[in-house]
Amino acid sequence: MSAKEFGNNRKTTFLAKLPTISLETGEIVEKCKFNFSYFDSSQPHGQDFVDWQLHGLTKLMDKLKNYSGSSLEYWRHQRAGAGSLKIFEIYGKFPSKSEFKHPKHVPHDVSWARFRLENLVRLIGFVVPKDFKCADASKLKAPFDSNTFYVVFLDETHKFYISEDP
Repeated sequence: MSAKEFGNNRKTTFLAKLPTISLETGEIVEKCKFNFSYFDSSQPHGQDFVDWQLHGLTKLMDKLKNYSGSSLEYWRHQRAGAGSLKIFEIYGKFPSKSEFKHPKHVPHDVSWARFRLENLVRLIGFVVPKDFKCADASKLKAPFDSNTFYVVFLDETHKFYISEDP
């Protein structure tokens, strides 16, 4: 008799369906996250989700799925397009040449950034600076996460940072 005949097929099938990864690998920490709690569709040059219709939203979700597979730091070093333009760029301060205004509900001490989605289309938001230290850490319920991109604007026509070459 062969070894297969002595195996437990039900057990083998059951075990093959179980996940082989756990939180202890730390892999989840390296993946960037997207947060929409600061989203602002009220500005004249920005868009709301309904403005992008199904095709645009589908493309956005595909990009977010792809981007969330790696860290923000990884995307800072990735290039796209013929000009080898950066996919993810951290600007720091809110740009002085912008068709947008800094929303009152967005903290003043964040680092503004963008994801290049395609051609002129950008996803605008901010990150918490890696070196930011809260003056009163006792107010924090959890540490800041510098691997989260907080989405603020959908910029379909590249009006956020108008001094940048499209």
